[in-house]
Amino acid sequence: MDESSPVQNRRQRRANVLLTATVEMTGRALDVKLRNLSAEGALIEGVDLPIEGTEIRFRKGDLQVPGKVVWVAQNRAGIHFHAPLTPEALLRHVPTPRPRVIPSFRRPGLAARPMTSVERSLEQVWGVPSARDPLLD
Repeated sequence: MDESSPVQNRRQRRANVLLTATVEMTGRALDVKLRNLSAEGALIEGVDLPIEGTEIRFRKGDLQVPGKVVWVAQNRAGIHFHAPLTPEALLRHVPTPRPRVIPSFRRPGLAARPMTSVERSLEQVWGVPSARDPLLD
């Protein structure tokens, strides 16, 4: 089951990311992969994750947020932050998306452009009659 499915009802929009983070609990720190992040929580992935209900401190760079593990499934866990992140704090840790390439499906114009000298020489080599050939007039 993929808990990060976009079809699930969410109170806050989640940003899909793949970053490293640290989860600290009493007596140990655990390096995890951050899979998605919202103002109210995060989806983490790692080995030997804390059990459901564990109080943690989530760290990503200069961001430190207390929270609680609300679910664990296989190697993934959901964290709920005790206080929501401000948009500024959240956006600092979400990379800007790459611009999408928008394909341009345009028909060629009806007006012909002048041929280059290379195209003219290829025309002569291939023996294609030119549109400006006087014999065709």
